[in-house]
Amino acid sequence: MKVLPFTIPKAKRDSLIFQEDTGSSFYALLHQHEEFQISYIKKGEGTLIVGDTVNYFSEGDIVVLGEQVPHVFKSNSTSNAQCQMLTLFFNRSSFGESFFEIEELRSLNSFFIRSENGFRVTTNQIEIRTMIEELISASKIDRFILFFQLLKLINSSDHISLSTFVSPKKYNDNEGKRMSVIFEYSINNFQHEIRLDTIAEKAAMTKNAFCKYFKKRTNKTFITFLNEMRVEEASKRLLSYEDLSIAAIAESCGFKNISNFNRKFKQIKRMTPSEFKRENGKLNYEDRRHYRK
Repeated sequence: MKVLPFTIPKAKRDSLIFQEDTGSSFYALLHQHEEFQISYIKKGEGTLIVGDTVNYFSEGDIVVLGEQVPHVFKSNSTSNAQCQMLTLFFNRSSFGESFFEIEELRSLNSFFIRSENGFRVTTNQIEIRTMIEELISASKIDRFILFFQLLKLINSSDHISLSTFVSPKKYNDNEGKRMSVIFEYSINNFQHEIRLDTIAEKAAMTKNAFCKYFKKRTNKTFITFLNEMRVEEASKRLLSYEDLSIAAIAESCGFKNISNFNRKFKQIKRMTPSEFKRENGKLNYEDRRHYRK
């Protein structure tokens, strides 16, 4: 199976593809496909990379990804819990080449624009999860009706963008494998020092060639990407481990000193670690409690 591009298996006559992924992890290689993707993370947590940006996913999340958006769901290696993701795939030509251009569907343009960088839905989650669950046993005509109800509700919901830059160029197979190696190594080793010559060697490139290649593909330097990954993981730990000090979390995420951590955290999150924990801690707790019900 090719890493990139990735082909979603489907019956020839099916316009909508519903897929349920269950196991110890999701498909953990960087990939892209021509279909739009609406996913509900029913179980599991980990790192989500979309385009140039590191995020994390957790139980209850609803994620939308546009056509040809490079992404990877990397399940948390420290958790032995089962992962489960319910996903609906479709493309612009699912119902005809110009179907989504008709006047009655013009209001959905904002959905397609948002999906170009991927987004996480932040309101109406309960209703959206229920609709996606109903797709499991729905007949084909009911699935068709639910699909448009789902698009309408997601389109009217608040959202958070998942990426700031997505390269317009499609990855070929070799580039996909190379970027997968880079991301995989970074995800598994971000808590340690990662030298540029080390990561360049993993990508089978010279240091200078690697720096140019990575910047062209993500619109940022590898060091910037690595710091964003570390800060994103630190954000998750700040809300999950109340008994750990900020200094301990900083060290566990690869920052050698607390002042550098505070500076990078504020630069990326626009607030200090203490402010982030104070403003998001209670909400995060309530969300986790709800997801466990």
